[in-house]
Amino acid sequence: MATAQAETSELVAGVRFQKIGKLYHFDFSAHPQLKQGDYVIVDTRRGRQMGQIMGFTAPDEGRKTRQILRPATPRDLVLRQQWEAKQDEALETCREAADNLRRMSDVKFVAAQYNYDGSVVTFLFSAEEKIDTNVLQKRLQRKFEARIEMRQIGPRDVAKLLGGFGACGITRCCSTFLTDFSPISIKMAKAQGISLNPSEITGMCGRLRCCLVFEYEQYVEARRQLPRRNKRVGTPHGEARVLDQLPLRDAVLVEVGEGARKIVEREDIIPLEEFRKLAEKAQSPCDKHGDGSCECGMPAGQRQADRLTQSREPEREKPEKEKEKRDEEKPRKRRARRPRGRSGSDAAGANRRRRGRRRGGRRSSNRPDQPSRDDADTKN
Repeated sequence: MATAQAETSELVAGVRFQKIGKLYHFDFSAHPQLKQGDYVIVDTRRGRQMGQIMGFTAPDEGRKTRQILRPATPRDLVLRQQWEAKQDEALETCREAADNLRRMSDVKFVAAQYNYDGSVVTFLFSAEEKIDTNVLQKRLQRKFEARIEMRQIGPRDVAKLLGGFGACGITRCCSTFLTDFSPISIKMAKAQGISLNPSEITGMCGRLRCCLVFEYEQYVEARRQLPRRNKRVGTPHGEARVLDQLPLRDAVLVEVGEGARKIVEREDIIPLEEFRKLAEKAQSPCDKHGDGSCECGMPAGQRQADRLTQSREPEREKPEKEKEKRDEEKPRKRRARRPRGRSGSDAAGANRRRRGRRRGGRRSSNRPDQPSRDDADTKN
């Protein structure tokens, strides 16, 4: 029992406020007796609202969840029905007030929504540009005791609120099961081979149809497995050229011979280009290397890569041997001997003095002013 309560405390409740609307997560640890389908009162940015629990799930990491205030009572459910019955009257009052304002001439008011106790009324409208509703909001505040809120919505939300039938003849997807709108592009229509005629790819809201998203991934995956257009393939009818892909049939339309067209299933298609590449690879020697066995079945040392490696090894060894031989033939340089018993600085000084004496002797012998030693001896 304790384990079951611990597992329940780690979950959050998914609450929905509209019949076909988004799910918002709330903490129900203060009311563990709640179950799927119960109505609860919660606190939101737009005040207190009544919602229905649609299920329980694990919470998102790093995201805070508000707590459920309390379960809804029978009185709350009765009040909700009474205020929902007054929504059409409130919408007519809003439209009449907007008709007296010039700036509201292009605004389309779609719905009025009361919360469960009638303390807040929200008017939903659509327009091509952003509209300032302060003046209208002040006028409506005089006629209603509840707090007035104005919310501008897009064309897809308008179609969701109005409902009706789509081009396929059944109720619109947005008002049946779509809780959120996914981004749609022309690329999705091209991938499915749909004509780009606006009347065929746009819905009642004037935007691209939501159903273009439903089968887009299946079309992309099917086209990826089928050969591309203008590719040569093998078929039971012979070699042919692909004219078009048929994703729904998992087949291609090919041209065989002189203008003859055939539909070939994907299982019967022979990829000629892949077979030719495999044949060329089988005829060419193996380009892998290593000590172990290879896919080609040839033993080590007989593969093409091994032969190239063996032929390159002598070329690598030859420059190294020549370099060693050149180093041996070079004469060794003699190093200058230093005088023993003296340091480097003392020896340098002695050498300088010795050179000075030699230079001085040479200079004295060359001077004419000073008598030589022989002349001095004769005088004496």
